[in-house]
Amino acid sequence: MKVRDILRVKGGTLYTVAPDESLARAVETMAQYDIGSLAVMEHGELVGMLTFREVIDTIARNGGTVGTVTVRSIMDDHPMTCTPETELDEVRPMMLERHTRYMPVMDNRMLMGVISFFDVAKAVVETQSFENKMLKAYIRDWPEEDDTAPGGPEQQPVAR
Repeated sequence: MKVRDILRVKGGTLYTVAPDESLARAVETMAQYDIGSLAVMEHGELVGMLTFREVIDTIARNGGTVGTVTVRSIMDDHPMTCTPETELDEVRPMMLERHTRYMPVMDNRMLMGVISFFDVAKAVVETQSFENKMLKAYIRDWPEEDDTAPGGPEQQPVAR
């Protein structure tokens, strides 16, 4: 399965924020849409990612408030990315290694979407569930062995 398969299921909605937007406004957007990340875009290009991780860290450092900081000052300005053609088997270890929960999907310099660790886990579970159903159907429909067929077990004479 490829990343493009996840994007097809998720749809094309992208949530973005400008780097000079206030963190307070970005948090409002995240809360309004119940999302854990925003792609940070400037002049039509991805310049970073803002996730709840950066927000929580900022709140902890500011005594429980977001303060007056801008998105640019706390965003991840070098987010790990993948392409629509990246295999999920490649994405999982990348996300685990860097503890990344959200990954922008880029086609050259164009942002195609953002996948989450939840999206990846859901896709893996759905794929495994489908494979399990197919295997169970195959086992259930397993052909009976014909003992008299050529190459089958030899018939042993019955002693009388």
